[in-house]
Amino acid sequence: MKIYTRTGDSGETGLAGGGRVSKDSLVIETVGTIDEVNAVLGIVRSFSLPDNIQNQLQETQSRLFDAGAVVASKEGYDCGVAIEAKESEWLEKRIDEFTQELPTLRHFILPGGHPAAAHTHQARSVCRRAERLLVSLQEETENPLGDILIYLNRLSDYLFVLARTLNALHSEKEMIWSGASRNSDQSAS
Repeated sequence: MKIYTRTGDSGETGLAGGGRVSKDSLVIETVGTIDEVNAVLGIVRSFSLPDNIQNQLQETQSRLFDAGAVVASKEGYDCGVAIEAKESEWLEKRIDEFTQELPTLRHFILPGGHPAAAHTHQARSVCRRAERLLVSLQEETENPLGDILIYLNRLSDYLFVLARTLNALHSEKEMIWSGASRNSDQSAS
């Protein structure tokens, strides 16, 4: 399989199921942003992490490919994969597991800490952007994207809790937003 096809050299790309759209269309911007979340998760996975977290991130990356495939499909085309409620429920279980081990959050925290946690916060913020784009796309299409929207919303929550977990695993203090206390030297615990 060749990497280049030359079919996109004019600024258009193909949708799964047929049809071509501009590379700056909302559908391609959304797919590209989902791909960006996936790439940042690849950076997170490059760190030495516990096996359960590595496995969760790998599963999440696969689901993001599924989400991108659905979004990149022509309206009415069955691309063979789907994001369903069970994927969001899986994330909720992981969120609950991690949250039980973390101190109660009383303030907003600043993204950062251990590099793996900082990149997880980056993935979270890119995921929020993908979610916003998907809302806009859903307003202009007939494609049923609601389950993907729920999944991205839950994924950003998971990534927030995962970033906190990674900081805790690496004994990194969470820094609270100074606007909450006007004292940036306080930890979030």
